[in-house]
Amino acid sequence: MYEICPHTGSSDRSSISQLEKFHILNMEKEEKKFVNKAEEDEMEIYGYDLCHWKLVLVAIGVICSGGFFLLLLYWMPEWRVKATCKRTTLKDCEVVLLRTTDEFKIWFCAKVRIMPSLGASPLQNPNPIVRKVSNGHAVHFCESDAEENKSDLKKYLPIRYFTHHSMKYFWNDSVQSFDVIRGLDESTLCSSIHNEYSTGLTKGMHDYRKAFYGVNEIAVKVPSILKLLIKEVLNPFYIFQLFSVILWITDEYHYYALAIVIMSVISIVSSLYTVRKQYVMLHDMVAAHSIVRVSVCRGNQEIEEILSTDLVPGDIMLIPSNGTIMPCDAVLLSGTCIVNESMLTGESVPVTKINLPNPSEYPKAMGDEIYSPEVHKRHTLFCGTNVIQTRFYTGELVKALVVRTGFSTAKGQLVRSILYPKPTDFKLYRDAYLFLLSLVVVAGIGFLYTVVNSILNEVPTHTIIIESLDIITITVPPALPAAMTAGIVYAQRRLKKIGIFCISPQRINICGQLNLVCFDKTGTLTEDGLDLWGIQRVENARFLLPEERACSESLLKSEFVACMATCHSLTKIEGVLSGDPLDLKMFEAIGWILEEATEEETALHNRIMPTVVRPSKQLFPESKQATDQEMELFELSTSYEIGIVRQFPFSSVLQRMCVIARVLGEKRMDAYMKGAPEVIASLCKQETVPVDFECVLEEYTKQGFRVIALAHRKLESKLTWHKVQTINRDAIESNMDFMGLIIMQNKLKQETPAVLEDLHKANIRTVMVTGDNMLTAVSVARDCGMILPQDKVIIAEALPPKDGQAARINWHYADTLAKCTSSSPAINSEDIPVKLVHESLEDLQMTKYHFAMNGKSFAVILEHFQDLVPKLVLHGTVFARMAPDQKTQLVEALQNVDYYVGMCGDGANDCGALKRAHGGISLSELEASVASPFTSRTPSISCVPKLIREGRAALITSFCVFKFMALYSIIQYISVTLLYSILSNLGDFQFLFIDLAIILVVVFTMSLNPAWKELVARRPPSGLISGPLLCSVLSQIIICFAFQVFGFFWVKQQSWYKPWSAEFDECNVLDATNTSSAHHGNETLHDEHYIKNYENTTLFFISSFQYLIVAIVFSKGKPFRQPCYKNFLFVTSVIVLYVFIFFIMLHPVESIDAFLELVCLPYEWRLRILIIVILNAVVSVLMEEAVDRCGVSFLSSLLGCREKTPKAKYMHLAQELLVDPEWPPKPRTTTEAKTPSQENGSYQIITVT
Repeated sequence: MYEICPHTGSSDRSSISQLEKFHILNMEKEEKKFVNKAEEDEMEIYGYDLCHWKLVLVAIGVICSGGFFLLLLYWMPEWRVKATCKRTTLKDCEVVLLRTTDEFKIWFCAKVRIMPSLGASPLQNPNPIVRKVSNGHAVHFCESDAEENKSDLKKYLPIRYFTHHSMKYFWNDSVQSFDVIRGLDESTLCSSIHNEYSTGLTKGMHDYRKAFYGVNEIAVKVPSILKLLIKEVLNPFYIFQLFSVILWITDEYHYYALAIVIMSVISIVSSLYTVRKQYVMLHDMVAAHSIVRVSVCRGNQEIEEILSTDLVPGDIMLIPSNGTIMPCDAVLLSGTCIVNESMLTGESVPVTKINLPNPSEYPKAMGDEIYSPEVHKRHTLFCGTNVIQTRFYTGELVKALVVRTGFSTAKGQLVRSILYPKPTDFKLYRDAYLFLLSLVVVAGIGFLYTVVNSILNEVPTHTIIIESLDIITITVPPALPAAMTAGIVYAQRRLKKIGIFCISPQRINICGQLNLVCFDKTGTLTEDGLDLWGIQRVENARFLLPEERACSESLLKSEFVACMATCHSLTKIEGVLSGDPLDLKMFEAIGWILEEATEEETALHNRIMPTVVRPSKQLFPESKQATDQEMELFELSTSYEIGIVRQFPFSSVLQRMCVIARVLGEKRMDAYMKGAPEVIASLCKQETVPVDFECVLEEYTKQGFRVIALAHRKLESKLTWHKVQTINRDAIESNMDFMGLIIMQNKLKQETPAVLEDLHKANIRTVMVTGDNMLTAVSVARDCGMILPQDKVIIAEALPPKDGQAARINWHYADTLAKCTSSSPAINSEDIPVKLVHESLEDLQMTKYHFAMNGKSFAVILEHFQDLVPKLVLHGTVFARMAPDQKTQLVEALQNVDYYVGMCGDGANDCGALKRAHGGISLSELEASVASPFTSRTPSISCVPKLIREGRAALITSFCVFKFMALYSIIQYISVTLLYSILSNLGDFQFLFIDLAIILVVVFTMSLNPAWKELVARRPPSGLISGPLLCSVLSQIIICFAFQVFGFFWVKQQSWYKPWSAEFDECNVLDATNTSSAHHGNETLHDEHYIKNYENTTLFFISSFQYLIVAIVFSKGKPFRQPCYKNFLFVTSVIVLYVFIFFIMLHPVESIDAFLELVCLPYEWRLRILIIVILNAVVSVLMEEAVDRCGVSFLSSLLGCREKTPKAKYMHLAQELLVDPEWPPKPRTTTEAKTPSQENGSYQIITVT
């Protein structure tokens, strides 16, 4: 690509080659490189180059193994790269190998591609004269005339990149690694956005950036059926089935092979249909409104109309007045937008977005800061959200700067999380692999036994190979995957019937293990809306009596009502008032009218016309016999209007909002503020705040009311309209006059207490995670039964390091937090929580104390008190004022102590936690529910116990199926191994009858048991490798083995026994003699494998009954599933099969015997088989009962095990805390964290009273 000047000497080249060798030798010692460092999808990255001699060896290996080696490399990306490539540095590599740094350690590989570009970074202007290449050295071009005339390609730099999970990673020379190219959402100052990027891009710069950022679309490509088919067919399981089918055909088991092929085809087709349907649904959801025509400003002030797919970061997009669906993430530069963000947040309330202030215009008013879509979300329009309408200045368009495109947008990240979900780590699936591995070991033993036995009996080599491989196909059941998914599919259907939809079926099983559920408060535990309970005004720094109504005549023109009328973010959309539910309730309570300027009015004045509020005429006192003078005065009074001049929107960080308003006719403006009472009081003049403010506030919050404080300030007359538009928020929000409190009531949902009680009875912990006030949350927790009346609540108030002081936690007991008396009484010993020694470890969670903390404290504890986090989350019940990312951190902290965590929220701000939890349940029907594995059609938490019940039923069904399939394999393995000892085998149609008529029918009907009607305290085991399950399986294997071996050898001891032949049938000698001549030729022809004999028929009947016996024994009902007898299809299937097998055993039918290749047995032997079967059934049932009752204690005593410490970290921790005298912390004590010591870097914790 480059032509280097020919002055470079050979000595330089040799030194370069030596350097390369040196780099390669030190490759392994090189420090690890990462991509997406410190992010959720962090990965290690290694560089490789294709190696030709390795490729040749791989090709030879593929040919010699018949293609199997190629399959192995297809399944194992790490092996594939290491087998065909050699290690090299990242900057020179052709292939990258990636490994996730989470607990799964998954490998991926990607090909490095080269893209010609005029520059190395999209956000820098390309310099066409001197450029740097990827190794960091400048390249000097020869400037002869001949070279100038050469191809323009020489002007380009080779930019190296690879694509992984829909994101492009480009080589970053500064960090010597690959990195995702960011848009303008990182490291861009707010002043730069206005000063450098507000003019738009030139056409050339746009094209240059598009080469890096690519097409702006969230492309969910629906794979072709052929591609999906190849991917499905190359699954290891189907390859094993293909191997089995070829083997069976070679062994002349044509019918059985055909049946398995048909089953596999059906399984593949259904799987393809499901996967493709999910892709199509996601594609349709994403594709809707994804490509639109947009207008952009070019650098020369021209307006160009382009497709949204051509947008790049830096483009200036014009937002049309009638709204649009945002095709990218953009920051608003001018004007105002009203946006519906339900797609991202689940909150259908329209949000007002205002333009990003320019710090350079008002340096005194505001400081410059780095733009962040999360921090500046009030100024950011997110991709996929619906801009309903816009407002703008005359002659100035509503402009937005594109900051992120494609998969980098908020919507793109959400779609990526669906396309590439994090693997589900669940003990059941890990144990499933161990189970298959153990079956392979058993198969290996059978393989060796068959080979040795066949050699001793001088069996031909061809037969030895086929029969020894056949034993492997018998041991690993072909119907296992289909059987395993059956229970989950049925559970999914049952959930759908009760209005719970699932997009991740594998999580249903995990929901059966949930032992802790986090609940959002507003809209989840409590009603969505708020009701105005009353107001409590303040006059002369004293609280007046609470008033029920705010729309009385005396308050009509009061500053208190003016604040309620103006301090909100309400707007009219198509004539209907909409906005935050709290603001709506507050505004409706005073009965005022809101009027917004029309577009014509806005155009008439050279600025945005203020929103005007005024009382409705009905609020004014009307006199029936009014004089003319009175009428004139009345008309004047009704012209009382307030214009909202400027709005400082509500900020969850500041916990307040503020407006500047002016009463019509007044010269001076007013500032009104509302927000969290503690925050508002701190911004008011202390002489205006009542002395008993904290006591009054606590009384309301303890009763569960939502309290909002109001404040007012008369602004200086010198503040003009223009100055108000540029003034800093902090300059307004100070020295306010405290006006009083608005008390809102947030009622509990009717079903909440009953559902939480059911969960507590089932030993499932409940935790509240809310954005509301701490004491309100504690009160609601008490009201709904999350915290019992006698339980103590310890509030952890954590403070970050400040002025040289270490971080510390102040411990308060909620009931003694703020007493109104001058001196608080001493804490009684009764107030200190009691530690109870519980019989069961499961009850440890039900202790007598609970921790409560807010989001700020939680953040400090996570950073400075890592050692305390497990102790706090073990008893943490209320987490208030939590930000969305803190909710996710809490879920992770709970999972770190081995809780199986469920999360139930209404979708608003809960997306991250819903995705991270083991079982996330969204109560929102909006598109935000795509982030959650489960969505409930009814917005009620009653779906939580229903989901857990179905999860438990599905989990137990999985265990039943696993156990049954294990026994099916072993029973058939025992039968075949015994028959191999006499050089016999089961017949083609015998295999067919067992696998299709018995196994498939039983497996698909035994999975139909519905969930038990109530939650019980006992939880199902989480894995297959557990005492009771192993004991159950091993005992049944021993029983089945014993009865088969007994039957096999006992038949040989019978007086009538002799090797069976067509000429001599012990059942009826005369009949056999008469018919032998007719059938002799055929029998000899068809019985080359020596299928027809007494041992085969005996084992066929005994094993057929054994399959049904273990099916009944393993079909557990109560306490997790409905009893078997309520499963009509299963009962019917088992009865029909029992009757049929009994019938053909006790009353042979010649045509059936011929079809199944059975021989006629003497009647007395048939009765003895019946006795064997009955004894087998009785022993199996009794053994399973014994295992259920005392299997664990018996197993532990048998193995000489002492009582072990519990495996779950939270249970182990609970045991430790029972004997810890320092826990829980005493009232009114402080825990300090000292700075990390030089030696070990741990924190030293000191408790100060």
